Amino acid sequence: MSKRDYYEILGVQKNASEAELKKAYRRMAQKYHPDRNPDDKAAEEKFKEVKEAYEVLSDARKRAAYDQFGHAGVDPNAGPGPGGFGAGGASFSDIFGDVFGDIFGGGGGRGGQRAYRGADLRYNLELTLEEAVAGTTVKIRVPTMTACTACGGSGARSGSRPETCTTCGGVGQVRMQQGFFSVQQTCPRCRGTGTIISDPCTVCHGHGRVQETKTLSVKVPAGVDTGDRIRLAGEGEAGENGGPPGDLYVQIRVKEHAIFTREDNNLYCEVPIPFVTAALGGELEVPTLDGRVVLKIPEGTQSGKLFRLRGKGVQPVRGGPVGDLMARVVVETPVNLSAKQKELLREFERTLGEKGGSHHNPKSHSWLDGVKRFFDNMKP
Repeated sequence: MSKRDYYEILGVQKNASEAELKKAYRRMAQKYHPDRNPDDKAAEEKFKEVKEAYEVLSDARKRAAYDQFGHAGVDPNAGPGPGGFGAGGASFSDIFGDVFGDIFGGGGGRGGQRAYRGADLRYNLELTLEEAVAGTTVKIRVPTMTACTACGGSGARSGSRPETCTTCGGVGQVRMQQGFFSVQQTCPRCRGTGTIISDPCTVCHGHGRVQETKTLSVKVPAGVDTGDRIRLAGEGEAGENGGPPGDLYVQIRVKEHAIFTREDNNLYCEVPIPFVTAALGGELEVPTLDGRVVLKIPEGTQSGKLFRLRGKGVQPVRGGPVGDLMARVVVETPVNLSAKQKELLREFERTLGEKGGSHHNPKSHSWLDGVKRFFDNMKP
């Protein structure tokens, strides 16, 4: 649990309203969310810190406890707070039993087993660019802890059931007197469960859960990209003692493509074109994820020019206009020329010089003129 001031973490005043708390939380959570800061441990810790602060301050009773006693008022592992929670030997649980009933497994004298929510799981799913853009349905196999069917998740052998712990009376906590103060600690016999399994299940050995691998069908929406995450509610690990299951988070990673690269909702590709086509113009077939399209190359096209094919990009996963395909042409220089071809090119070069090179190669001559002026200015 963070020891920094919760109000300081969220950047709000102590008299902040619920709306101000929620606004501050959303801003900070978006800034440090793991999806926006992959592989950034510092951001991940800050996100946990922000989440912890909001969970306390958004609960009126927890906030009151925190305002009066600080972290000791909301930390189940903390000892007596300032002032010992008042005179008369009142215990931590006596004052905050309703607030911490779930933490203490029925604080204030409520009996029964404590239920624990199952852990969340993460599954890394690799997709091709085509699958990510069009959407798909994939089957995945996930190793997880599931409720034992032999004992129904109780951990006790069929025909028997867990017995109430006689040490803590089923509360899961024991109270120890320390002078004027009464402190609650986890029961050493049942380890906080509130029950003892004297005849454990032979399948799960008293744990109530077993390791299994389950197959799930995951529907991947069109337009997902690396870093996106799909939540499958209730598909995480089974809870303990009848607690709810956790969730499964499917983390998306899109493989590199041989032709296309993606930036937001646009696709990019490089298209090599012959020198003659660049000079005289022509038509060229360009690949898209929907098939081939004909691209018209105007006369005198320079290497690096971008051609936009509208609507041939990616449909955003959260809605909006479809992106474009940006085709960058790269003029390819001929190689492995024969003697005759080389002579033809030299003759071609001589014909270019007859009318002045600047007429046919304006960029080259403009650049050379700039270089000449640069060196002339350097002369003393």
